[in-house]
Amino acid sequence: MADFSTWLVSVIATVYPGINPPPPYIYDGYVEADFVYAAPAATGRIVTMEAVEGAQVAAGALLFALDDGKQQATLRSARAGLAQARAQLENLATGAREAEAEVLRAALEQARVALGIAQTRLERSEALLKRGSVAEATVEDQRATVDEATANVTRLEAELRVAELPAREAQRLAAEAAVDAAAAQVDLAQSTLDDRRVYAPVSGQVERVYYDAGEVAGAAAPVVSVLQVDAMTALFFVPEADRADLSAGDVVAVSCEGCGAGLTATITRLASDPQYTPPILYTAEQRGRLVYRVEARIATGATLRPGQPISVDATQAGTGG
Repeated sequence: MADFSTWLVSVIATVYPGINPPPPYIYDGYVEADFVYAAPAATGRIVTMEAVEGAQVAAGALLFALDDGKQQATLRSARAGLAQARAQLENLATGAREAEAEVLRAALEQARVALGIAQTRLERSEALLKRGSVAEATVEDQRATVDEATANVTRLEAELRVAELPAREAQRLAAEAAVDAAAAQVDLAQSTLDDRRVYAPVSGQVERVYYDAGEVAGAAAPVVSVLQVDAMTALFFVPEADRADLSAGDVVAVSCEGCGAGLTATITRLASDPQYTPPILYTAEQRGRLVYRVEARIATGATLRPGQPISVDATQAGTGG
């Protein structure tokens, strides 16, 4: 059968010398690139534009920056709130300030002196009362004075103990929660401020800059597009009869006008459903109406451009070899 096919091709070539049989497993296609679009998280006026069309950028390089005056103020306010919350927590953990405790200690000492004086006067009057030298009412008044002085000492002792104790557990937990909430506000403000500067997410070439400095960019609106030079995909279409001969992982040869030799691509995806041949592929060499879309990742180092026409040779791929 192989000899008959060879003989038939030779006869056709002899009778119709202008017609050459198409080489097997060679398909037309084009290059598709992966563009990454850099956009701000929120609307703002662009104050710095570092991206230049056609220039190479490294991942992490600054592309553009938005005005951040409002975000700077919000961050300062959040930091002040955090400092206040931490101070309140520390105050509750350590009790009253030392100066306040000293005031209470001095008042307590004064109250104890007054109690001692009142008790001395009462003892003297009680002795005089036995000899009939003082009235009963006077002794009663002095007893009341001693009771009042004793109560005052008891009250100040209690206030001093409270002042020297840390806060109750519920108060402490509430203060700690306030610190956590304030810290979260600082993180949020810092993140919002950081979002005002947009960096290149990948290395590549700046393909297009959509806004200039001074213009207002909307939230999620692309400002810069970056072409990943080493992330090119070869798209081509194979007839239904050749679909089973290719599989993911197969390496195919890629060629184009003006391209260097030795370009390859690795098949990453084969469509499960067929489609009609795109009109651009209606050629004498490819008459199949139903074809399958195939994607192949082009090897790094290729100097191809998006949309560039290519030829894909899958002769050595899969069972095609």
